Amino acid sequence: MVEPALIWPDGRRAAVSLTFDDARGSQIDVGMPIFDRWGTKASFYVSIHNMQKRVDDWKRILADGHEIANHTASHPCSGNFRFSRHNALEDYTIERMERELTDANNMIERLVNVRPTTFAYPCGQTWVGRGEQAKSYVPLVARHFRVGRGYPDEAPSHPAVCDLARINGIRLDDMTPERALEWIDQAIAEGSWLAFVGHGVGPRGRESHTVSADTLEAVCRLGRERERDVWIATVDRVGAYIQSARKS
Repeated sequence: MVEPALIWPDGRRAAVSLTFDDARGSQIDVGMPIFDRWGTKASFYVSIHNMQKRVDDWKRILADGHEIANHTASHPCSGNFRFSRHNALEDYTIERMERELTDANNMIERLVNVRPTTFAYPCGQTWVGRGEQAKSYVPLVARHFRVGRGYPDEAPSHPAVCDLARINGIRLDDMTPERALEWIDQAIAEGSWLAFVGHGVGPRGRESHTVSADTLEAVCRLGRERERDVWIATVDRVGAYIQSARKS
């Protein structure tokens, strides 16, 4: 097993990735000024429909060094969610899910001229079908992407043992600044990779699943103040670093 303290660049003790799902407008309007202020780069797992509304903004975000990545073409989740009942994972096959992944890659490439290298599981669910016909689609993600990000989980990912096709994602929505910094302290103590997961950005109550601007500001500020300890980077960059370290 690789010693965690040895795997991060420049002697840092943890990696943190800020990830956001669904291409919500508040990520651009409220989140980007915070990222710009602290020089923080994030990973955005885009819903195609939302992305198409502001393609020029997403091109600018990509040009600024952020990551735009795959979140499927139509965001299928379990039919136990009312919003996904017409597009339920229980009704999917592996072949249909593979089309979701490749169609989304093709659409993103057409819109912003980049082919995604990482993926986020919609609703954090990693299977298709039901009963004895249910199957994991983690192997599909391993085939098509460098990293697949899960959600919601209860621990950061250990760089020496984590499955890059399904790393842990920690819910940042509705988290206080104090709790977010506690998560980062835990990652530092363990030498782990902490992938935060958010959706909207802004005041609570404006939209469901929202990271408060104060929490996002606190995390980005800490990344600057403790840059000798914490490496804040996109999922693709951290995943590529782990791949390289495992081969060496």
